[in-house]
Amino acid sequence: MKILSVILVALGLSFGAQAQYKKASLQASGLTCAMCSRATLESLQTLPFVDKIDTDLNNTTFILHFKQDAAVSIDAIKQKVEDAGFSVGKLVVTASFSDVKVQNDAHVPFAGSTLHFMHVKDQVLNGDKDITVIDKDFVSAKQFKKYSTETTMPCYKTGVMADCCTPHDAKASKRIYHVTI
Repeated sequence: MKILSVILVALGLSFGAQAQYKKASLQASGLTCAMCSRATLESLQTLPFVDKIDTDLNNTTFILHFKQDAAVSIDAIKQKVEDAGFSVGKLVVTASFSDVKVQNDAHVPFAGSTLHFMHVKDQVLNGDKDITVIDKDFVSAKQFKKYSTETTMPCYKTGVMADCCTPHDAKASKRIYHVTI
């Protein structure tokens, strides 16, 4: 029985390792000079899950490559940009999917967090796919307002799953990320 338990745990770990974020393209807003870009770059380099960062200064874009099997925090990325004195203009994350069924306006567990897919067609995701984070402070106020009309779930305005779950749900206070493809 112990051998069976060990095998099941090992299989669970191997399946869990397949669901991961690989990289992100971050466009920062408010950068006006090389010093601004440097401050943002140095702040992002302190993230423990970042392996390396490529920069495109013409488009004020940073390409963050994540360490393999590292737990990635989307909110930590935003916080590091804000710590440098700027804001996120756009964040597109490349994620590795394996038979993940997505539906419009539905929650999907992924890589230790929950994604709420919006403005998408029902489909099964396989391989590397780019998903755009559309939460507040990741898009313009105009875009946020537009997306908020496309869901009946109150979690879009708060970013917390509690607003979409019963109070007894253990995941009720968990952060939820709203994304589109």
